[in-house]
Amino acid sequence: MLIDRSDLVWSTINRMILKNISEAKAELSSLIDAVSRGEEVLIGKAGVPVARLVRYAGVATKRLPGALKGRIKIHDGFDELPPDIAAAFGVEP
Repeated sequence: MLIDRSDLVWSTINRMILKNISEAKAELSSLIDAVSRGEEVLIGKAGVPVARLVRYAGVATKRLPGALKGRIKIHDGFDELPPDIAAAFGVEP
């Protein structure tokens, strides 16, 4: 899809807004408002789309630190390098 007019102000195709870079810079606040309503913004440079601005969905679930406590075991010697690898890095085993 090419943006064929440099004077394009607002154009919506399937809830997508097409803007060139200078328009996007000048109208960033209104474009963010449109994105927050669920629309997508396609930003073009020299008539070629280069970026898409979409609504941020956020993290799927809230992270709970310690959720895997007791379910992961790190074996003794986990962080010790095998002698051949240690020698390759100049570390004495």
